Amino acid sequence: MEPTPSRRLLAVADDLSGAAETAAGLASRTTRSRVVLVGTAAAPRHPGEATVLDLDSRQLSAAEAARAVSAALALSPSGDTLVLKKIDSLLRGNIAAEVAALAAGGAGVVVAPALPAAGRSVRGGVVHLGATPLHRTDAWRAEPEPPPRSVPDALGPARTALIPLTAVRASRRTLLSALRAALAEGRVAVCDAETDADLDAVVEAALADGPATRLVGSGGLAAALGRHLAAGEPPGPARAASEEETSAADAVWGKTPTTQTTQTTRPAQTAQATRTTRRGAVAGVAGPGRSPGQGPADAGPPSPAPAAAGPRPLLVVVGTAEPSAAEQIRRLAADGATVVRLPVRELCADDPSAPAARPLPPLGDGVTVVAPEPATAGPPPDGVTPRRLVRGLARAVAAAVARRDGAVDLVLTGGETARRVLDALGVTELHPVGQVHHGAVHLRTPDGRSVVTRPGSFGDADSLRQIVQALRPHPTQRKVRP
Repeated sequence: MEPTPSRRLLAVADDLSGAAETAAGLASRTTRSRVVLVGTAAAPRHPGEATVLDLDSRQLSAAEAARAVSAALALSPSGDTLVLKKIDSLLRGNIAAEVAALAAGGAGVVVAPALPAAGRSVRGGVVHLGATPLHRTDAWRAEPEPPPRSVPDALGPARTALIPLTAVRASRRTLLSALRAALAEGRVAVCDAETDADLDAVVEAALADGPATRLVGSGGLAAALGRHLAAGEPPGPARAASEEETSAADAVWGKTPTTQTTQTTRPAQTAQATRTTRRGAVAGVAGPGRSPGQGPADAGPPSPAPAAAGPRPLLVVVGTAEPSAAEQIRRLAADGATVVRLPVRELCADDPSAPAARPLPPLGDGVTVVAPEPATAGPPPDGVTPRRLVRGLARAVAAAVARRDGAVDLVLTGGETARRVLDALGVTELHPVGQVHHGAVHLRTPDGRSVVTRPGSFGDADSLRQIVQALRPHPTQRKVRP
């Protein structure tokens, strides 16, 4: 299937940080993208639009997650619509049930969970973190069950066919034949991949026969699909028109020159060269980078509020339990941020309609970091659960934002934290601007606020510092644009 800018694309994710990562990977000059928090009109509205739904299904039961996927698919216009299911690169969540829902009715499904930008590959059907198989790491330490030993294991009873790395890196005809044979037998094709070039090859072959084949993978596969679609961008007048629309979008939003993207957009001829020389190559990085305001003028929501003059509060909400979060917060404090730790028992109070017993202090024009008190050794106190804690954190944030006269920008770590906070604030749609670093996605709300989401497990010790500096650069800092 040749990529075409007029094609609609529906992507579904099981948490908000994954949905944001997907939208950033798919966005290009010919593909607008938006993140929709399910509950609003969610079908792709325009040709060339990628709608990414956050199903918020990571913590649901398997049956509930499958129903959510089926309901999302029912929103998709019939005919020329591509379908992508974003899954966790560590295979967490209801992957078996969600893939079964995708395959219902005989649809072909190709699964490729590798995420090269984060050092996560698939070899012999086994997810590896660097050189170590997933099931031999502690990546699932917060999960109630051990990790699956392989991707087919994560897919449960589904009949699978492994497409080994040798086939992925063979000729286009060889890979295409392997995928066709697997799908013809009603099997889910599980593809090995180590590099972005491998994922490029999988996407090209999977879509060679049209949009009926459904893709399943991490943000790495979303970025490969974005590159595949961008390779069909028309040259000449169409590109010039798109650049004029970009300037119009900048005029509406006001430029946001502080987002530093770690990605580069690959032109069509480079993408084709990569596909023909992909054997053992590493093609680019995580995916196409996006300048602030990039894309058609109607890529953003209608009539957005103008950017506020002067500084405004930046609230960093850390809901992840990852051990690296403590050092990330410490470095922000060293930079002058105000750090507020909320008692875990109060956040997990039984009354879900009540604000936190200890409200946040008034938000100034600087940077405020809010997080639960550090966990103590031993089992958690009675009534303290991760879900209750995140919901309490969201209530506290919403109450603090409501007391502030004026807009507040947000940095939200952890997919569930991000979703609960935005639910509490009534935000139902987001539009990608760019990426600060891999997985740290800068988005805008319909009223012009900045929101950066980031998975809890992503980023090094300087991650939050980089995000804050991108959103609030020092006046003498050189402003970097892709």
